[in-house]
Amino acid sequence: MSTTHQPPTPRVALDQWRALQAVVDAGGYAQAAQALHKSQSAVTYAVQKLERVLSIKAFEIKGRKAVLTPVGQLLYRRAGALLEAAAALEGSAGRLAQGWESEIRLAVDTMFPTWLLLECLGRFAAEQPAIRIELFETVLGGTEQALTDHRVELAIGPIIPQGFLGDPLLRLRFVAVAAPGHPLHQLKRALTHQDLLHYRQLVIRDSSPGRKHDAGWLGAEERWTVSHKATSIRATCMGQGFAWYPEDTIRAELAAGALKRLPLREGGERFAELYLVVANPDSAGPGVQRLVQLLQEAVRNAAPPANQRKTASAQTRGR
Repeated sequence: MSTTHQPPTPRVALDQWRALQAVVDAGGYAQAAQALHKSQSAVTYAVQKLERVLSIKAFEIKGRKAVLTPVGQLLYRRAGALLEAAAALEGSAGRLAQGWESEIRLAVDTMFPTWLLLECLGRFAAEQPAIRIELFETVLGGTEQALTDHRVELAIGPIIPQGFLGDPLLRLRFVAVAAPGHPLHQLKRALTHQDLLHYRQLVIRDSSPGRKHDAGWLGAEERWTVSHKATSIRATCMGQGFAWYPEDTIRAELAAGALKRLPLREGGERFAELYLVVANPDSAGPGVQRLVQLLQEAVRNAAPPANQRKTASAQTRGR
């Protein structure tokens, strides 16, 4: 017969730990009593009971002042952590009672700028630290599959699966690039589709199980297929092939000169629309709804207005 191990029942109540902390923080028993809205005798009794139960002395009298003993200093530090944890637990319970989720799962296509996603998640965590986040980083049909398999509450991807509704979130501009020393740059002329077929292309594998689509493959025999965006970018920077990436994703590499746009005669840029899809809008909890707001706000604040982008593009072509 198996027995379940039960943790020992605490012998010191939270109120007693709170009294100890208040005496130290307020600078004495009388001040602690005022801060806790209790009588001084009640605060004194709470601390004395704590000392008696634990068989320790938390304070010693020096002159007319009670000073923490070395043991008391340790207990004071631990009491602070304990009271913070208790307050956090109560807050979490309150949020759950109000319908806040304990966990949110989201699938995000790797085309979406990683820095922007992490900023949103950071802001959400600052507001709701108790809600766990499970992120699935997907490619092509992987986002669609996560929705149809009911594995996520929220998704960002290029496809709205049948039976779901979504809103446009972000239009991405893809550019063809290679390292400055790549042979394609040494041709020093406008490049054609046939030029590209003679060199290795780096593509990213579809993360959906059972699918074998490779993002943006042109049909060249020489290609490397990888699973992660970071691996592809690193390989391209090392001169091991050319690839298309969202311009925002490789902003730092372009600025540093690690990657350089290929001078394609046609097809040098592509566009992709990403959609924000809530799996079950009617039953979405306040956490999912807040995360949707943060994502939409972040995209609006990060992207210049469409007319500015067109103006900038026109100015670039005129140079």
